[in-house]
Amino acid sequence: MKAEKIIYDRNDEASGIAVFDATGLMEIDIYNENRALEGNVYLGRISKKINLANDRTGFMVNIGDGHEAFLNSYEPALKEANMNEGQSVVVQVAQEKRAEKGAKVVRNIQLAGVYLVYCPFKFDVEISSKIEDEQKAAIYKKLVQEHCQGQEGWILRTVSTEATENQLLEEMTSLRETYENIRKKARTLTAPVILYAKENPLFEYIRRYKDSLREIVVDSPKLKEQTEAVFDGTVTVQKDAFEEFGIDDAIVDALNRTVKLKHGGNLQIEETKAFVAIDVDSAGKRNAGDIDNLNIEAAMEIARQIRLRNLSGKIIIDFAGSSEYRFMKKVIETLEEELADDICRSRVLGLSRAGNVEILRQRRRPSLRDLYTTECPTCNGTGRVEP
Repeated sequence: MKAEKIIYDRNDEASGIAVFDATGLMEIDIYNENRALEGNVYLGRISKKINLANDRTGFMVNIGDGHEAFLNSYEPALKEANMNEGQSVVVQVAQEKRAEKGAKVVRNIQLAGVYLVYCPFKFDVEISSKIEDEQKAAIYKKLVQEHCQGQEGWILRTVSTEATENQLLEEMTSLRETYENIRKKARTLTAPVILYAKENPLFEYIRRYKDSLREIVVDSPKLKEQTEAVFDGTVTVQKDAFEEFGIDDAIVDALNRTVKLKHGGNLQIEETKAFVAIDVDSAGKRNAGDIDNLNIEAAMEIARQIRLRNLSGKIIIDFAGSSEYRFMKKVIETLEEELADDICRSRVLGLSRAGNVEILRQRRRPSLRDLYTTECPTCNGTGRVEP
């Protein structure tokens, strides 16, 4: 994905980020400061202990955002938690609240910097699989290993090879200080309370798309100054930017179940509690060549809609026409290409025995539908009425 423009707009407690590429709007992200955002660290209080499958236990944790979060007692590389109601625990949000489900939190804290991720409970140094300069990555891995203090872990992020050695070492010191500050707060404050809030997500987007980004629109002179410190392109200030650039209307469109394809046909997108179902409607096209072209166009649009709506979990797609692999091979390859650089890990699982294409996408943040709508209390989400 090659983003060219980012628009940032803050309204009351919510902040919105819209990302455009050469073809138009490609991503929308909405952050509510009162929500438990992914990456935030809290001193929570155990409100309930619950029994899970396989003789394991879990906990409901009050983190002070108005919704109870879920904590599994078992986490890889950590001793199994054995706590009771009323106890305090330091946790980090791994998945944000969505629909009727509260946030998922973990004890295995990770603090992300520009070049590194600090992992206090890990004992090794890992390298991002997206780093292309393997030789430099190996040199930097050795550098980080040589400057580890006691038992701690690190992950070299994709952009780490663009840093100098001094920048890496300075960030190691900074992230250690941040973690130590979290520990100090946890010893002195009373749960539930936030211990660490991650930076404005705008700057993460700038780093993610810095190679192709040309323009950024922000909502205040102060943020413009902060943005210009890290971005060399054009930065402008625009109040009510989402309304001015038509993004509010785009959000309404992204909540519709039907998406029309440019050359005929449409997509029907249904979000359920178990999975996301997408049906490709040929709109009467019957010629084999037309169906093939329709499915290729649909695959490209589906990848765009997945990012735009932030669809995640299991995604099942019923393409038009024959479901034989020889007809679907190019379609599957197109999906894989379009989702290759998705920031949320996506895996195209291929063709199921039922003839559907399945995708698994990492669940990190709520979908647009979860952010902007609530389940109807009358029909309980069926969208149907009794005669």
